[in-house]
Amino acid sequence: MTWNLPNILTLLRLLAAPGMAVMFLYFTRPYADWFALVLFVTAAVTDWFDGYLARAWKQETRIGAMMDPIADKAMVVIALMIIVGYSAEHWTPWLVLPATVILFREVFVSGLREYLGDVAGTLKVTKLAKWKTTAQMIAIAVLFSQGIFEHYLGMTSWSVVWSGRIGLWLLWIAAALTLITGIDYLRKSLPHLKETR
Repeated sequence: MTWNLPNILTLLRLLAAPGMAVMFLYFTRPYADWFALVLFVTAAVTDWFDGYLARAWKQETRIGAMMDPIADKAMVVIALMIIVGYSAEHWTPWLVLPATVILFREVFVSGLREYLGDVAGTLKVTKLAKWKTTAQMIAIAVLFSQGIFEHYLGMTSWSVVWSGRIGLWLLWIAAALTLITGIDYLRKSLPHLKETR
């Protein structure tokens, strides 16, 4: 592995993903929420920096290209797992359904990329896919902040209610973009999935 700064940032982001869950093992709420939110937001910011620096400094590597989407998916999947798990007391299908769409798409596309092997590298990441990742990150950050607001302000506070609603709306937007980009990726992959005789 090439130990340049972009790859180190990607690796740190990958390690931060399970780190969010560990926060809830060692700290009580709302401290766990604070630490998980800071970890998540910091990792989301490095997601932009590692790609930008790799291109600017001409330090793009195969290991970096492989680890980057894994780190993104790990961050999103683990964060959604935490949010759904800790929302059990006010569980709602309106939270679980978009989370399910996002998780299903990420697992499906990861499996598709693995099956396609080297061909997957030729399928370029679209601008819509980048917007999808941005929407996921913002929605998750807002939903994490709701847990913090709940602790300090109480469940009935208008800021808690509205942060929850805004977080849900953003998560649904992210889920819609996730579904669209997943279908687009499958459509572009179809010519490579045909069995040769």
